[in-house]
Amino acid sequence: MGIQRFTLYYIIYTAVLAGIAVALPHAFPGVQVLIHKFWLVFGFLAGLTFIAYIVAFLGIKRNPESGIMAIMGSIALKMLFSMAFVLIYSLNNKEKSIVFALNFFSLYLLFTFFEIYCLLRNLRHQNK
Repeated sequence: MGIQRFTLYYIIYTAVLAGIAVALPHAFPGVQVLIHKFWLVFGFLAGLTFIAYIVAFLGIKRNPESGIMAIMGSIALKMLFSMAFVLIYSLNNKEKSIVFALNFFSLYLLFTFFEIYCLLRNLRHQNK
């Protein structure tokens, strides 16, 4: 899967996730499902995931034998930047921490799942 195809699929995936995020408050009207600055978290994780995929993709293309190391390196960098974001966000905002944790980690896991799935598809095509 090339960068252009990934970008198309990623835009579709991100739009579906954004649609679900817009629909959640309407599905549960009496409950605070999303944090106040949800779209900041969403945009940060969406951008970070896209950059991590590009870094891993270029690492796989440069040296296919160490493709797994490129994937693990991009995931580690993504995790470090995410932890820094959580620290900065929680120091600056005094909202419900459970709602923030659920929002952040659900988005983190959903974006990471999509990234790893696409990267492993690249490795599978190299093995054939």
